Amino acid sequence: MKKFVNVGLMGAGTVGGGVLQVLAKNADDIKKKVGIPIRITKVFAREAKELRKQYGDNYVYTTEALDILNDPEIDIVVELLGREHPAVEFITEAFNNGKSVVTANKDVIAKYGSELFPLAEKHNCDFMFEGSVGGGTPIIQPLKTCLAANKITSIMGIVNGTTNYMLTKMSREYLDYADVLKEAQEKGYAESDPTADVGGLDAARKLVILASIAFNTRISLEDVKIEGIENIALSDIRHAEDLGYTIRLLAIAKNIGEHGISVCVHPVMLPLTHPLASVNDVYNAIFVTGDAVGEAMFMGLGAGRMPTASAVCGDVIDVARNILHGDTGRIKCTCFEEKHLCSIENMSSPCYIRMNVMDKPRVLAAIAAAFGENNVSLRNVIQKNRVASGAEIVVITHNVSEFDLQMAVQTLSALPAVDKICSVIRVEDKNL
Repeated sequence: MKKFVNVGLMGAGTVGGGVLQVLAKNADDIKKKVGIPIRITKVFAREAKELRKQYGDNYVYTTEALDILNDPEIDIVVELLGREHPAVEFITEAFNNGKSVVTANKDVIAKYGSELFPLAEKHNCDFMFEGSVGGGTPIIQPLKTCLAANKITSIMGIVNGTTNYMLTKMSREYLDYADVLKEAQEKGYAESDPTADVGGLDAARKLVILASIAFNTRISLEDVKIEGIENIALSDIRHAEDLGYTIRLLAIAKNIGEHGISVCVHPVMLPLTHPLASVNDVYNAIFVTGDAVGEAMFMGLGAGRMPTASAVCGDVIDVARNILHGDTGRIKCTCFEEKHLCSIENMSSPCYIRMNVMDKPRVLAAIAAAFGENNVSLRNVIQKNRVASGAEIVVITHNVSEFDLQMAVQTLSALPAVDKICSVIRVEDKNL
């Protein structure tokens, strides 16, 4: 009978420091929940002296990764270094040495999961990564356990707090994109180079993880169609409000039956009545539809020191229980199928298009003809405002395939009467 479960922590920065706090503060309760104490015995960091100043002599500090990876007394390696390298190499070495791993590293899971999960299974190790998606919002374990009896048909998620904060701010205060981005950077919500957030890449990495679990098939980052929020203007926010919608950056995965799996990250107009429409600021939420459960939503803080530390510590507790009962490797990789991707011809939704056009006779007729030539049926055509080039036109389509939509936009862009296609935003509305 083990007396302790020993943990080696790799990375004691923002989240790692939170893990140290949570495990120390709640040690007595955690001991009761697991059955034996969990203790962090070694901490790997490049600035070990600084950690000693902050945490005293409560831990053994090291600047050598192998001091943790090769220590036979350490049962669990918690990897919180971030980035792909050397994190993936450290995780690989941990598995080769028979150690279970807990990580919050979405980059590694999204890109190297297909290599790491079989390795964990080979060595009968646990591989937990709840903190990689949604921060403190539980979604990985619910998909793998609570919802395991379901055939998941779709996942729609607000999984990037930076963009959700920005779009919320634009909607509440009618501020321009550039002003909101600057404020988000000043508050620390956005990086100095915000490309991964506002461009949708961060959300895409998280979608790769969610879709792979939900649909039991391996999805890669290259499979995801990605659009960011850089082109969302204040006028789009106002038009959405007038039409009864709000704009959110959503990660969307759908199982379209025989047509395959679609995986997209893009701005979406949501009806104000949709549960995701009320998720504001830096909160994350994932909306899941299954054949048995129906609709379920998971919501919480999507990033930050303590919310992500909460998810990491939850995984550590789960692994510790498995170690105590000799049951590691119990939940294996669930990507046991090979489902094909949906073609753009079979991906469809209604769409909002805003364009600047010449304010002359027969312009609307030419625009309607261009849509008709490309099999796009129009639900609403609204002339909104005067602009320098003439008039601003807003179009809401009926359900249209992604292929036909792209062809229609190309045709419209070539029309002499069309000065600019300003915005193309998909609409998730069951009533259209």
